[in-house]
Amino acid sequence: MTLGATITPEGIRFAVWSSSARRLWVSLFDDSGAREIDRLELKPEGEGVHALLVPGHGDGTRYGFRADGDYAPERGLWFDPDKLLTDPYAVEVDRRYQYHWRLAAKRNEGADTASLMPKAVARSLPEPVPAKPPLFQPGGLIYELNVRSFTKLHPDVPEAQRGTIAALAHPAIIEHLKRLGVSAVELMPVTASIDERHLPPLGLSNAWGYNPVTFMALDPHLAPGGLKELRDTVAELRKAGIGTILDLVFNHTGESDRLGPTLSLRGLDALAYYRHQPDGRLVNDTGTGNTVACDHPVAREMVLDTLRHFVRHAGVDGFRFDLAPVLGRVDGAFDPDAPLLGDIAGDPVLADRVLIAEPWDIGPNGYRLGNFRPPYLEWNDRYRDDVRRFWRGDAGAIGALATRLAGSSDVFGEEGRPTSRTVNFIAAHDGMTLADIVAYERKHNEANGEQNRDGHNDNLSWNNGAEGETDDEAIATARSSDQRALLAALFASRGTIMLTAGDEFGRTQKGNNNAYAQDNAITWLDWAGRDQALEQYTSSLAALRRAFPALAHTRFLTGEPADGSEIPDVAWLTETGVPLGESDWNDAGRHRLVMLLGDSEGERLAVMINGDRRQCVFTLPARDGFEWRPAIETQPVDLARPLPGRCVSFLIERRR
Repeated sequence: MTLGATITPEGIRFAVWSSSARRLWVSLFDDSGAREIDRLELKPEGEGVHALLVPGHGDGTRYGFRADGDYAPERGLWFDPDKLLTDPYAVEVDRRYQYHWRLAAKRNEGADTASLMPKAVARSLPEPVPAKPPLFQPGGLIYELNVRSFTKLHPDVPEAQRGTIAALAHPAIIEHLKRLGVSAVELMPVTASIDERHLPPLGLSNAWGYNPVTFMALDPHLAPGGLKELRDTVAELRKAGIGTILDLVFNHTGESDRLGPTLSLRGLDALAYYRHQPDGRLVNDTGTGNTVACDHPVAREMVLDTLRHFVRHAGVDGFRFDLAPVLGRVDGAFDPDAPLLGDIAGDPVLADRVLIAEPWDIGPNGYRLGNFRPPYLEWNDRYRDDVRRFWRGDAGAIGALATRLAGSSDVFGEEGRPTSRTVNFIAAHDGMTLADIVAYERKHNEANGEQNRDGHNDNLSWNNGAEGETDDEAIATARSSDQRALLAALFASRGTIMLTAGDEFGRTQKGNNNAYAQDNAITWLDWAGRDQALEQYTSSLAALRRAFPALAHTRFLTGEPADGSEIPDVAWLTETGVPLGESDWNDAGRHRLVMLLGDSEGERLAVMINGDRRQCVFTLPARDGFEWRPAIETQPVDLARPLPGRCVSFLIERRR
């Protein structure tokens, strides 16, 4: 079934689905969107579809829907014809959503909401982008970024363009991404969203966008040029060899809990679009107040149509799914073979796209790391936590570190699969920045207005310099070393890796680990004050990863020879150059090891890890006719000299 506003030679066909509404209308507005010029009742066409062909209207027409039926929130029924509703299939809205209490008023207790609501805009969609395989391949580098904060302060981007999707196509931005070896940018949500109702009274706004109203229409704030802006930017990035992944939120909407606003799905058919308890209460597996019923056939098709829309008309490489277990819940329980997950992976338009799951929600048995089927990649928070534990100095962390560096076979080696589906990361948008991990032992979310109660309490972070250290320069040096060590571990890890924008040059949020409500200098990247030495080091790590392909392989490290080689793909050594024995692995105080990688060309790369604060001389095994050389120009290494504490160093074995 074709839903939404379809422009034809005869006019516009408006169509919307509801299984429970008794009557539905389309409201048409003038070009400013301020005045309702007509209200036309839609006609039932069967199977819940209500539609009407309206002659005399075309591209640019502003509209919304209205629905009438029973009003009984305790039974999941919210019909109120005074609520103007956004088309779930809207491809454009004329302005941003702003919360107002009347949007959440009970029926007959609030005035008509048309003046408060953005209007959907009917658009003729461009011809589909020619089908091309995604540029991004597993094992590459994903660069997660918030569109607005990324360029808001960038001095080379024209001021009028800063903070928009178009800014990502600026030559200065593309050059930065290329220096880092970025395979694909992952854009945090760019669809139209609304602030949570508690934010406006605090003078705050949602800076992340994880509170959508509908799923296709872009946020006019981020994409003033609409779909064309996204399409053109994706094309420019592709010319530079960089793919685009969209972070999409299908698990909930900004209509929130029972006290939330009626904006779209709730007013059309809340019982169908949202999951409910047997007693009529909304299920809250997302922590936001509602949960989309992704096992309902109409909701499933809406998700699929959204994904196809962004592939066909914007040419994106793929998608990251926020709280992805919701997409796999059938009758409330997660099923890796859920219809929607299978439909996405098997769809002719979507089957070759990059698919990334955030494998947890807060519902029953909601932690599902490792439980998605191929081809889904998964955010690996066990990688994040185990690597942080090692560099924090936790006892007994060396075995977990090696497992994470080798691809996390304990998580993703199910059914004997030889390759990893991990997305390794040290820090992401949700949590402390890389720089803050080594500078703040505890979160500092006071600016969020919730008395520091929000956000995670267990950050596995540390304050480098807290032990009576008063030398500011020494503290800064120690923190810089720890950041370099964390970055080096990330770039030396098997599987896909993800870096959050700004972590390559020391961005800070002053300890705020839940900065979703900070559309200000807390989250805006400080390009003028960035740590350029750290940025250069990160670029060097990226160059090494490209030069030694074994680093980016997705095959688990096994200790067996690599393809076409007699050299084992990995050997785990002590700092003296001998294999780690059982007693070494079980030594809770051990914080040193060597990961000796081999590749199909017969070369070896030594990743020497000194997690101790004391310096140490490392010894590597020698081969006749070969010599060890520094693998990174900015990091000269001499085996005759001790390696500093808290560092990762790289040597590559080449023929003399």
